[in-house]
Parts: sequence; structure tokens; C-alpha cells
Amino acid sequence: MSDAAPLDRKYLLATLERLLQTPSPSGMTDAVVGLVCEELAAIGVPFSLTRRGAIRADLEGMRHSPDRAIVAHLDTLGAMVKQIKDSGRLEVVPIGTWSPRFAEGARVTIHADEGTLFRGTILPCKASGHVYNEEVDNQPSTWLNLEIRVDAPVTSRAETLALGINVGDTCSVDSQPEFAENGFINARHLDDKAGVATLLTVAKAVREHKVRLPVDCHLLFTISEEVGVGASHVLHGDVAELISIDNGTIAPGQNTCEYGVTIAMQDSGGPFDWHLTRHLLAMCTQHKIDHSRDVFRYYRSDAASAIEAGNDIRTALVCFALDGSHGWERTHIDSLAALGDLLYHYIRSKPLFQRDVAMLGPLADFPTGPQ
Repeated sequence: MSDAAPLDRKYLLATLERLLQTPSPSGMTDAVVGLVCEELAAIGVPFSLTRRGAIRADLEGMRHSPDRAIVAHLDTLGAMVKQIKDSGRLEVVPIGTWSPRFAEGARVTIHADEGTLFRGTILPCKASGHVYNEEVDNQPSTWLNLEIRVDAPVTSRAETLALGINVGDTCSVDSQPEFAENGFINARHLDDKAGVATLLTVAKAVREHKVRLPVDCHLLFTISEEVGVGASHVLHGDVAELISIDNGTIAPGQNTCEYGVTIAMQDSGGPFDWHLTRHLLAMCTQHKIDHSRDVFRYYRSDAASAIEAGNDIRTALVCFALDGSHGWERTHIDSLAALGDLLYHYIRSKPLFQRDVAMLGPLADFPTGPQ
């Protein structure tokens, strides 16, 4: 039997495309939650929803507590209507943190009340060189200098309001996915839908191959990571190890593996658990998974919010490669497959708390608190 995980790459790509075509900016995630619930049901993985709408799915192991969890987020970046201008165009603010440079030219859907949808384009306020000459290039790139041109016959605030568009309407940004034959994937919102698709593919492999897990592994799909909430509210109380899936940035000065998986050693929240990260690195070496280590200065993930919420858990961050994060993003199927390989081997590995007890030796009889 090959050492590589039995992952269905066609399923991974098809699932990723469905996820990318389903709008899910933070605060408006019901549609993508429904899609993932459908996939979990088809795979045969039981799940439940939290009060806020995040997903808790369960792969049962031979031991139920303490156990482990893997988390990926379903929400993406987006925008919201701040004001309706006298011209009938829309002032917008970002949902999540992303540069106005990447918003310029984006095609969007405006989600008005009662499910009414309108299309439009985010443009600089001075968008035509034939009118503004060099001012097109000289205006600062800020969200205050952007507006949405609505694809409707409106030229005044009153006409736009009459359509049913209001302050506070959510605007989803088109993903525009492109899957190249050489394995490259270009799209907005690969963060973190590529991670979600990979995690679902791992769950499918576990079910189809009737893999016996040493302990329960919870698959968590959060809905507010891009606005900083993330896994703060979705964890089971007996989780001892949490692996967060997110993007690894391709850029000068970074060490992310473009065609493999990257283990993050530290992000803006501080170092990840020493033992858990080394456990993951050892599995990459053992199973010959292309990988690297990296440190991220301006980055936080679901793991950070879980720790900040007071959870006593080990955390780690594993990454697929991403060029142009929070903008025009690109990854490669080989990186997603390497990530899937690592996750597949991780959930089959002995949990760290069992090793900790063995290392204590004669001290094991002393109370050490919850594992």
C-alpha cells in the first residue's frame, strides 16, 4: 500500500469549485454552511450546528476523550454598503481586512432585503482617464475613494433606495475561479475554501477506506475567522489538540512551500505548540510529504481565537500555499494534496496526551489536570 493518503483529487477540485461559487462573506454564510452540510451527509459524517451557525462534524475514534479537532473557516472577505450617494452609487466598507487595490474592478452581488440581488462593480471614484486625466493615477488607494456602480438605471439616491438597496446590505465579491490543466488554481477566496475542500476530501477518504482512528477527531467549520472570532465558540470541551488550516503566503522573505504543505511555527499571536508542530514535521518526514516551516508576522488564524477564548489546548497551523493572499489568489493542487496527506496521517496518529502520560513515568499517578 502506498504511503500517500488515498485522496480523491477530482472530488477535491469539484468541491472547491462549488465552494468558490457560493458567496459567503463574514456575516452571510448560510448558503455555504448548507453546502458543506450536504457534503458531510453524502460522505456519511454526522454533524451539528452551533447557535451561531458554525458546523461541528465528528469522525469517531476508538477513544472519545480527550480528543482532537481540525478547523477550517467558511467565511470570506466582502464589503458592506456604508452610504447611498446622491449619484445613486454606493459607498462601501470592507468586511474583513483586504486592500482597496484588490477591490478595484471587482464584480459584486448586492444582497438586499428579502433575497433581492443586484449586480455591480467596485470602481475608483475617479475611474475614467478621459474625464480625470492624471487624477486617475494620483488619487489615493483607499476605501473612501471607491464606490459601487449598480447595474440598474439609477442616477440618484432616491432611485437606488426605491430599488430596495439600503445601508448595511452585504456585498459578495465574485470568486472568478480558473482551474488550469497544469494544476494551478486562480481565484478570490481560496482562503480558506481550499482548506475546507481539502478537509472534506480527507473525511471522504477516512469513510471510504474505513479507517480506524485512535481518538475522536472533530471537523470544525467556522464562519467568522476573517473578522477575528473564528474558533472561539465552536470547540468541544474535551479537545486537547487543535489543528487550524489556513493559507501560507508566497512572498520574498517567507519560507512557504509552494507545492507542498507548510507548518507555521509562529504567527502574530505567538509560537504554536512546540510538541504538536514537531509531531507534524516528523510525520511529513516519515511519510515523505513535501513541506517547509514558516513564520508569519501579520497573520492570525482560528487557533489564536481558540486560545484567546480560554481553551487549554495545544494548537498548530498547517498551510496550503497561497500567492497574493486576500487579493487575486493562486494555489496549486499539489499543495492541497500535500496538506491532505498530512491531515490524513495526523488523524491516524497517536495523540500527544498518550505520549505525555508515558513520559511522566512514575509521576503519572499525580493529578495533572485535564488533558
